[in-house]
Amino acid sequence: MRRSSRRTTPRALQDTFYEAIVAPDYAEEALPILKRQDIEIFRAEPAARARTGRSGPVDLRRIAGGILVQTPDDSVSQEGNFKAVTERHPTLEELSDLIFAWRCVRHVSSSGIVLAKDLTTVGIGPGQVSRVAAVETATRKAGENARLSVMASDAYFPFPDGIEVAARAGVTALIQPGGSVRDQMMIETADRYRMAMLFTGRRHFKH
Repeated sequence: MRRSSRRTTPRALQDTFYEAIVAPDYAEEALPILKRQDIEIFRAEPAARARTGRSGPVDLRRIAGGILVQTPDDSVSQEGNFKAVTERHPTLEELSDLIFAWRCVRHVSSSGIVLAKDLTTVGIGPGQVSRVAAVETATRKAGENARLSVMASDAYFPFPDGIEVAARAGVTALIQPGGSVRDQMMIETADRYRMAMLFTGRRHFKH
């Protein structure tokens, strides 16, 4: 409660009948005013903060029987930690498109794939049940524009088939979180097609 409203807010409540008030905290000078009104006063820490241990913003999602509280997807701030893991590193043009695609795929329902070229999205594969299906959707939508494009995946590739589909469509570089037990297989697959690949070390999520 801001200092200017520590007394005005409690006094404003006097004009309406309330049985109880629940708030994260109360100013010392507000409590005597509230208690004179015979109001039940409860102090309750915000559930989101209690469950995540964070005082900052959180994302809420409805699920069966409750609410999922999760920290926001702020992985864009980690761009300085991206790591080239393939024999061929991305060119400056590819790197610009990879970062652009990574920022875009953040807003695509998982499993999410974005193809980008010249800082423009050319194909998007959202909300598929498998990652290879998302790649197939994105390359199909891109058509000829898939050639010389780059690809971003919101989560790691569990199998090399998605990378192979992208390579055959003409994708030259990709960015993904990494973290699969088959990461080395993904690197070898990208190397076989002379694709550049970056690991971000952190995934996106949009459920």
